[in-house]
Amino acid sequence: MLTDAHKAARMGAALMFLECYEQDGNAFLDQIVTGGETWISHNTPTSKRQSMEWHHAQSPKRPRKFKQTALARKLMASVFWDRQEVLLVDFMPRNTTINADAYCATLRRLRQAIQNRRRGKLSRGIVLIHDNAHPHTVRQTQTLLHDAFHWDMFDHPPYSLDLAPSDFYLFSKMKEHLAGKRFTDDEDLQHAVMDWLKSQAAVWYEEGISKLVSRYDKCLNVQGDYVEK
Repeated sequence: MLTDAHKAARMGAALMFLECYEQDGNAFLDQIVTGGETWISHNTPTSKRQSMEWHHAQSPKRPRKFKQTALARKLMASVFWDRQEVLLVDFMPRNTTINADAYCATLRRLRQAIQNRRRGKLSRGIVLIHDNAHPHTVRQTQTLLHDAFHWDMFDHPPYSLDLAPSDFYLFSKMKEHLAGKRFTDDEDLQHAVMDWLKSQAAVWYEEGISKLVSRYDKCLNVQGDYVEK
């Protein structure tokens, strides 16, 4: 449940975002680079919606669905993208965690990817949108982004996955694609993720970033409460 303070922070972020968009329009959206982390499994079960089937009186029983165990193999993926395409995908080695050092190393690779693939984007300015996980907000990360990279960081409100494009858009659609598939090893899983991300057209990524405008507008209209769609 969102507290009044959480809702106030969400409304403040909504106002800031919409003011930037009103002032600069698509030029502001072009500056945005967003990303996040998610677990991807070697065996992603289908959702209830995906497993729904039409039946009639003589239909056989619905196929059994087996409960996933806690030991299912999985990888942590960090994905960064903008309005045109995916910029960087990092898969964390097993038995490691994302701390400030690891996240800063990922950000350095992200900056190099932008420099290589987006001529002039760094000089026009970057607005980074990521959530407020601890490695994202510690002083080491903030110093790198502010003092070394000179990037602007959008103040993402806490408990707001509904306002994070990677969560409400990219990750959910990626896992829908992976649902029901089984991968024999990490390499197969990584190839499947990369192939799917690269197969998405620029307009698909543009739609994901553009949805921020309507979502922040809805967030403001519902007084900072959660945005369902």
